[in-house]
Amino acid sequence: MKFARFAALTLAAVLLPLAGASAQTVKIGFITSYTGQNASVGAMMDQAVKLWMKEHTKHLPAGVKVEIINRDDTGPNPEVAKRLATELVTRDKVDFLAGVIWTPNAAAIAPIAAEAKVPFVIMNAGTSGIIPSGGAPYVTRVSFTLWQSSLPLGQWAAKNNLKKVYSLVSDFGPGIDAETAFKKGFTDGGGTVVESVRMPLATQDFAPFFQKVKDAKPDAAFVFIPAGVQATGVMKAYQDLGLAQAGIKLIGPGDITTDEELINMGDASVGATTMFHYSAAAKRPANEAFIKSWKAEYGSNSTPAFPAVATWDGMAAIFDAIKAQNGKMDNAKSAAFLKTWKTDNSPRGPISVDPETGDIVQNEYLRRVERVNGVLSNVELETFATAVKDPWKILNPKK
Repeated sequence: MKFARFAALTLAAVLLPLAGASAQTVKIGFITSYTGQNASVGAMMDQAVKLWMKEHTKHLPAGVKVEIINRDDTGPNPEVAKRLATELVTRDKVDFLAGVIWTPNAAAIAPIAAEAKVPFVIMNAGTSGIIPSGGAPYVTRVSFTLWQSSLPLGQWAAKNNLKKVYSLVSDFGPGIDAETAFKKGFTDGGGTVVESVRMPLATQDFAPFFQKVKDAKPDAAFVFIPAGVQATGVMKAYQDLGLAQAGIKLIGPGDITTDEELINMGDASVGATTMFHYSAAAKRPANEAFIKSWKAEYGSNSTPAFPAVATWDGMAAIFDAIKAQNGKMDNAKSAAFLKTWKTDNSPRGPISVDPETGDIVQNEYLRRVERVNGVLSNVELETFATAVKDPWKILNPKK
């Protein structure tokens, strides 16, 4: 009897280390801006990752763990982003690269992912050309492109008695995309863009630009800036210069009324009309559950905006890829899985990845800022377009 007990204990002592050795750790290299321009957006994306991990780690296959390796690109710094991505794939041996606010940073990381054959999940950067028309085998975008929102906004504006529009955008890839896409949708519908001005990316003083808008006397100003606190700066200039009183409407993609900044914008934002793929005020059950979890974790005054939702969905896609392989990761299989990923349970509605390009496919909602029960909200007026693929790639197919 004593021998049997000894044998059992000895066997257990041998098996325990083996069980630990067989545990699989999946590494995600998460790059965002924890400092520098739009650090607040980076912090929000980080919060989304932490909340996802808290709520969903328990759903991983037995013995599988996920390790998040955080890196700070310090803002729109492609050389820093390139170095960080290189270190993550060569030294840390990550299974996924993810995150990234800025287009130039994402464009710098994409070749690293391709060379190392490590899947790269873009969770914010929105310039269409980051992913070429023919797609990139190891790059998937779960966020948006500016063409998806700005082209239909131009179409809507032309149909709704806006004859002359002044375009004002930040001078980098997404701003140029927004300007070009809006102009196409608007002019194809008979509208006229009276002026197109590109502002320095880092500017915080929008008053001189809005004075020129006011002097031009258009029906509306179409504006794009890269969300964050700059959105509040835009709204302050719009209000201080009296553009609303002059009858000039404010329109743009959803970056200009980003949900977390509405509380800082105040009533100056009321009436601003945007086209976008997400609003924190949406009544979809998946969104209401997401908002409830977010506020329970981060406080009733904290509101997640579109970068949080894209990060949330990006983590969902990565976790689904892990579960599909039972934690035994193969980079090529992960990349192929992400190209066919879809869910009907995103806070923004049904979404999928276009297998030909690796870009997100999603609805676009016409929204207007209103006070709802005393709270400023991006109220979704209608689903303007469903299952929208990146229009730029449709207009510029692979040759």
